[in-house]
Amino acid sequence: MAEVAKEPGTAWRVVFAGTTINLCLGCLYAWSVWLKYLTDADYMATQGWSALTAEQAANPASLCMLIFGLMMFPGGRIQDKMGPKVAAAISAIFMCLGLIVSGMAKNYAGIIIGFGIGGGIGMGVGYAAPTPAALKWFGPHRRGLIAGLVVSGYGGAAFYVAPLASWLITAYGISTSFVVLGIAYGIVIFAAGMLLAWPEPGYVPYVPEEVKKKLAEAGARSTTVDWQPSEILKTWQVYALIALFCLNTQAGILIIGHAAKMVKPMLASGYILVAFGGLLNAMGRIGTGKYSDMIGRDKAYMVNAAAAAVCMFALPAIIGAKSLFLAFVACGIAYWVYGGGLSLMPSYTGDFYGLKNFGMNYAIVFVGWALGAFMPKLGGRIRDVTGSYDWAFYIAGILLIVAIGIALVTKRPEYQKT
Repeated sequence: MAEVAKEPGTAWRVVFAGTTINLCLGCLYAWSVWLKYLTDADYMATQGWSALTAEQAANPASLCMLIFGLMMFPGGRIQDKMGPKVAAAISAIFMCLGLIVSGMAKNYAGIIIGFGIGGGIGMGVGYAAPTPAALKWFGPHRRGLIAGLVVSGYGGAAFYVAPLASWLITAYGISTSFVVLGIAYGIVIFAAGMLLAWPEPGYVPYVPEEVKKKLAEAGARSTTVDWQPSEILKTWQVYALIALFCLNTQAGILIIGHAAKMVKPMLASGYILVAFGGLLNAMGRIGTGKYSDMIGRDKAYMVNAAAAAVCMFALPAIIGAKSLFLAFVACGIAYWVYGGGLSLMPSYTGDFYGLKNFGMNYAIVFVGWALGAFMPKLGGRIRDVTGSYDWAFYIAGILLIVAIGIALVTKRPEYQKT
């Protein structure tokens, strides 16, 4: 098939469908709303549940992240071999059942099994479908932007889930909140998943002539070789990308996992910060994706990490001073940077290793995101032991500085046929 004059309508339909799926899967980012109620002994007594500690309440989200990351492997394989529609259908089933179990069980074990395991499976398999499908329709000059648009749904989910979940919990109870969202997500993910599609064999993405010239002059930032998963494991760069993903994730997910409880002394309706953070999370994915197309992935990563590190080191003083405005600013930047990592890392992976085997290759890199799940649990433990999140913020800031050094030396590997 000859090169098309521009991206066909189907390409944008796939982007829209992928964003919609991620708007459902991203309920994970509103977990701090549930955490706030799960740790409230008075409220939980009215629901017939036992209240949880901060660490216990963070565990379902941490486990969900871990399972999510691990399930990217079978999810990526399903996407590469069977197509994105199959992956989306599997995701719909597990998201629906997982959230229903969380609500119906009415205990800690039920949330661990339902949200932590069931939700993690649904998210991992479902997340593996939209981004690879969408990127196949577009040239490398739009890789960061398209990845950002698709995954913006995941980050932006908290913008509506936080107030919706808070309303469902206060109006109908915590069990009902899980069940209602589970049924809704099952329907929407399945319907949107049927709109996902690959280009026909031989399809060549549109790239303007002036862009082709700029890419050539820049030394071809993106590889022309489609690496096999077994081949990328032999390069040190893939382990650097895993580390970059982990170090970006840990700081942002610390804020995401504890936002509502963190600002409770300053703001009773903590879901407002969660919703605000969801908006910044989504914007960070699109914005970072766009400027990474312009200045390069490494420079975009370092700028983001430096900004987030400053915020981490400043947050103990900001919270101590009970400055709600500065807390929103610092957390907003952290949300932006975290979201930016979710558009940077698939773009890095496509640039370094090609798109043919993107599902599995990105699953390998995505291990870094799952490894970042340690921070919400660590943050909860630090809060339980010390009474504040201060040392969690300091640790997160130090790790971001380490990440800047790794990004500085990580360049695209040269392919050597073995």
